[in-house]
Amino acid sequence: MSIKKIELPIIGMHCAGCVANIERALSRKVDGVLDCSVNLATETASVRYDPELTDLKAIAEVVASVGYRAVLPAEESEGVDEEQTARERELTDQRRRLLVGLVFTLPLFALSVAGKFEVSRALLSAFWYNWLLFALASPVQFYTGMPFYRGAFKSLRARYANMDVLVALGSSVAFFYSVGVLFLSVGPHIYFETSAMIITLISLGKLLEARARGRASQAIRNLMNLAPRTAHKITDKGEEIDIPADRLLEGDVVIVRPGERIPADGEVISGRSSVDESMLTGESMPVDKEAAHKVFGATINIQGMLKVRATGVGSRTALAQIIRLVRRAQAGKAPIQRLADKVSSVFVPVIVVIALVTFGLWWFFAGDFVTALIRMVAVLVIACPCALGLATPTAVMAATGRGATLGILFKNSEALENAHRLSTIVFDKTGTITQGSPVLESWQPLVKEETEGEFLSLAASAESVSEHPLARAVVEGAKNRGLDIIEPEDFISSAGLGVEAVVNGRRVRVGRPEWISEQKALDEQLSRSAGELKGKTVLVVSVDGRPVGLIGLSDSQKKGAERAVAELVELGLTPVMITGDNEATAKAIAGKVGIEQVVAGLLPEEKEAEVKKLQDNGALVAMVGDGINDAPALVRADVGIALGSGTEVAMEASDITLVGEDITGVARAIRLSRAAMRTIRQNLFWAFFYNVALVPVAAGVLHNIHWIPLLIRDMHPALAAAAMAASSLTVVLNSLRLSRSRI
Repeated sequence: MSIKKIELPIIGMHCAGCVANIERALSRKVDGVLDCSVNLATETASVRYDPELTDLKAIAEVVASVGYRAVLPAEESEGVDEEQTARERELTDQRRRLLVGLVFTLPLFALSVAGKFEVSRALLSAFWYNWLLFALASPVQFYTGMPFYRGAFKSLRARYANMDVLVALGSSVAFFYSVGVLFLSVGPHIYFETSAMIITLISLGKLLEARARGRASQAIRNLMNLAPRTAHKITDKGEEIDIPADRLLEGDVVIVRPGERIPADGEVISGRSSVDESMLTGESMPVDKEAAHKVFGATINIQGMLKVRATGVGSRTALAQIIRLVRRAQAGKAPIQRLADKVSSVFVPVIVVIALVTFGLWWFFAGDFVTALIRMVAVLVIACPCALGLATPTAVMAATGRGATLGILFKNSEALENAHRLSTIVFDKTGTITQGSPVLESWQPLVKEETEGEFLSLAASAESVSEHPLARAVVEGAKNRGLDIIEPEDFISSAGLGVEAVVNGRRVRVGRPEWISEQKALDEQLSRSAGELKGKTVLVVSVDGRPVGLIGLSDSQKKGAERAVAELVELGLTPVMITGDNEATAKAIAGKVGIEQVVAGLLPEEKEAEVKKLQDNGALVAMVGDGINDAPALVRADVGIALGSGTEVAMEASDITLVGEDITGVARAIRLSRAAMRTIRQNLFWAFFYNVALVPVAAGVLHNIHWIPLLIRDMHPALAAAAMAASSLTVVLNSLRLSRSRI
């Protein structure tokens, strides 16, 4: 079975009820949809489906049947232009309807207030006064308020209730009761201004909320805008021509002058310069570049001119991958959202019941139909499922966007949430704590028959086709010493142990001492010589099953590693180092950076077992690594953190990727996670508190407490509408603080 996953932009969502409505429809009405997750803040639906059972058109039709629009991807532009056009059209329609609402509601409100004063009551008691109010209120009710009616109708048709139902009910009760007074004289007062103000205030709140949500996703748009529009391509004839950057192909050669952005990922062919990579890594220090160095699209060339061969273009650039990763994280749902989803699923029906009970009680005990009606309208209008639906996703959106600007990429929202609970941070050594660029410092023959150069040449030849950092160090050291490198035969690599190959008819093994000793036990001389290399990574070279020499490699710690560990300790976390290297070397490096717990001599599967052991002891563990050997431990950890300078396997296995090599990003990621969770809890608290506190106030529980201002005791439905709009806007603005927070 071939499973596909797609992120579909959804137009027309307003509240958590809309989210539940779409998820329920897709899960129940479309055969072949395996699961779906709808995000209110990003207005997207993440759908996994079986293309043999359904297609995108069927999914879009079901979304449309419950009152919303799914924007399907176009073949040429992958849906970006269509989505932008649809959202702009929706915002334009919202502005137009709000403008009409304001034009008619402001004079309506002024006339209604004027009618309350004695000085103007005689003038406004003319027969046309109520008819004028009716004329002013009608466009607001049926033009500005039409999206609420349309949304409520489709929602109820789908046997589900959302915010539109509450707004449509509340405003309609006030409007049609006033129509009854006007035409049938069913009561003494009209409330046209109430119905108009409910619709206009909530429409204003939704527009402000949409603008604020747009600011929350500004980080993604900023990243997208970084990509240069033009590239200076060198043709086969050596001529320089300007072409659109999105038309570059892999293998094309471009010129990048000082001050220009690099148009694609690539490799420097010639030239020397410094490049500002802060948009990828969050680090402001420029990085020196010269021939054979990698460069990344959208980074800024600061000094010299560079000639670059494109190796990653279009959707294969690092920038495009970052954008996809951030979007995926923003579209997901954090586990903490489940509580809000459960509440939202029953929210509207419960509020309708509370409103009806309020109406019945006030009419029965107070005997005043109009007062009971106004109380019911206030309850319907003040209830706000929007704040509940926005509490988590807006914070996730702001946090992941902020992370992207700092070079911290969360694979999903679960990673963002889980990172704040960590208690232990496990580091791999090579390439994580150290530079990952070891150098050959010494070698010692163990038998008289083998010269130093001979056994080092054999070792380098066996290692020459390996990509491991230690292997590269051996090969580079042999080349620097002018030794011959022979192409090996029958090459075999044993992960975490070493390599074996046939060189000039001789079977050569290069690897860990204990691995070599599987064929021949290490004698006292080998042990004594290994002791002389204390503090270095030791490789044993065996030829035809006999240990013939030792190679000593050293690797310096990364700049900032000591500070990174210190910051984690300040956050209350326990740092641990695990490595496949020998214990003496591991402890020497760990002591320099401030790590006390060290577990050395581990194979990849043993690294995973060590992480599990920590978890079994009650720790919540993050694993930080960069190599293929780290992948099992990264997957096992509660949160896997990979360095962007590492292998693709490690990044794919991880939950968080730190762009670049700076491991101080680990502490920043945890601080960002803690800030995000703090914001989410604040949002959820105020969303729940708002509804728990103000719904009873709207129902009139404070009516007889006379020291409380009348405006609060007897909450007018218009004030309730303003409070409802303000609640969701407050949640969004609180989340936006994450975009500016200092992490």
